[in-house]
Amino acid sequence: MARIGTNKGFFELLEGETLLEGLERTGHMVEYQCRSGYCGSCRVKILEGSVTYREPPLAFLGRDEILPCCCCVEGDVRLDCGLTGKDEGLPDGFLK
Repeated sequence: MARIGTNKGFFELLEGETLLEGLERTGHMVEYQCRSGYCGSCRVKILEGSVTYREPPLAFLGRDEILPCCCCVEGDVRLDCGLTGKDEGLPDGFLK
């Protein structure tokens, strides 16, 4: 399982879970629409690590951007992504 680091802590991606689903499960704020790489709404910046795509996404991506809805995480990654407003008071650390 990959370890995902964000601005507020880290979590482990569950087997069969997309990165977008993992971010949602742990209370992170990520916009989304199509969940298939078409719209680009879920675009986030990747700070460390790498991802691949089974099919090239149709949405435009900058050099340091990924689509968590459809990417395949290749090991541990660190993202520029925060929590939803209701969870901003939580201490840094492990997120479930």
